[in-house]
Amino acid sequence: MNTNELQRIKQRYNIVGNCDALNHALDVALQVAPTDLSVLIVGESGVGKEIIPRLIHDNSPRRREKYFAINCGSIPEGTIDSELFGHEKGSFTGAIGESEGYFGVANKGTIFLDEVGELPMATQARLLRVLETGEYIRVGGTKVMKTDVRIVAATNVNIQKAISENRFREDLYYRLNTIPIQMPSLRDRGNDIILLFKLFALQMAEKYRLPKITLTEDAKQVLLKYKWPGNVRQLKNITEQMSVLSEQREITAQDLRHFIPEDPESTMLATINSGSSEHSYENEREMLFKVIYDTRNSLADMRREISALRKQLDDANELNSNILARTTPTQQIPTVFGDGNNPAITPPTGIQDAVAEEIKEPETLNLENLGRQMIEKALERNGGNRKKAAQELGISDRTLYRRIKQYGLE
Repeated sequence: MNTNELQRIKQRYNIVGNCDALNHALDVALQVAPTDLSVLIVGESGVGKEIIPRLIHDNSPRRREKYFAINCGSIPEGTIDSELFGHEKGSFTGAIGESEGYFGVANKGTIFLDEVGELPMATQARLLRVLETGEYIRVGGTKVMKTDVRIVAATNVNIQKAISENRFREDLYYRLNTIPIQMPSLRDRGNDIILLFKLFALQMAEKYRLPKITLTEDAKQVLLKYKWPGNVRQLKNITEQMSVLSEQREITAQDLRHFIPEDPESTMLATINSGSSEHSYENEREMLFKVIYDTRNSLADMRREISALRKQLDDANELNSNILARTTPTQQIPTVFGDGNNPAITPPTGIQDAVAEEIKEPETLNLENLGRQMIEKALERNGGNRKKAAQELGISDRTLYRRIKQYGLE
């Protein structure tokens, strides 16, 4: 990229600095913008990684389509799949309607996944499928959805260490890392620190109508030697503090010591679960979610079984009630209807033979055999006409049909 083009890009996106590492990152972003290749931006927190995906989108064929910047670390683990991939109505408590999710809404556009290293493992698997096939399934759904989205990701996590600790999928890393872009930390940008300080000081002076602060030579050396663990974000905060709180408009090295911490934080890239003192509950959460899911499925199965048993019981009660209603107390029949009194009843006209046959063998008489015999005899007498047989038995056609299937009389 020539100098004029580089300066034009910096002015458009308000980028300040001339270090080689920054210029290289901008150059790579512009070269990859016309393609659909996935980009992974790596750098410490506060270095300005969010500028790169915006630059890529604005200089790509998708620039007229939607652009979404999503901070993966700010979305709760329990809802992130729904946020990204959408959900169906009733798929979980509170899902009063369906949602397309970011991947549905951003079709043809660009999605910037900031802090992608914070994604749960289950969500990583879904994201990998989108990258490989452009397909995904909404939460609670079964239909495969298609999307055409350009993905640009960023992380301040040491991905290689996260992979070794089984906190990040290696295959997903290689899919995202098609084009890597390294954003330099502020301590490696040399005189860019002074240029950025001047920019922030000017912005504060114009915004709040304050006299602009400046730096002495010894103060500049302090800024250049400081490690800046918070990078550009920290420099801006300190500049704003000095603009408001410092009585002197010319800042000396002594003045800076009141605003710059003496023991800066580590400047290493962040790692997932890097210390043994902190326990990650991700595995426990996944186990709990699985137990809840399995329990919900078991309850659903139990409801279906209870409903089927209740229907069978209702059918049996209907058949038994009709048989009892059509009998007369002229002959002793063993107790089969559960009344505990062993009443003496005589089968009605038309079904007397069937009852008599059952009485000859009382040791085998039970509710199921009696019902089966009643239906068989009724069908024989009516020449297989189910409607007439049901009328004779005093039950509905549907009940008779279910009993025929139950007894295997088809």
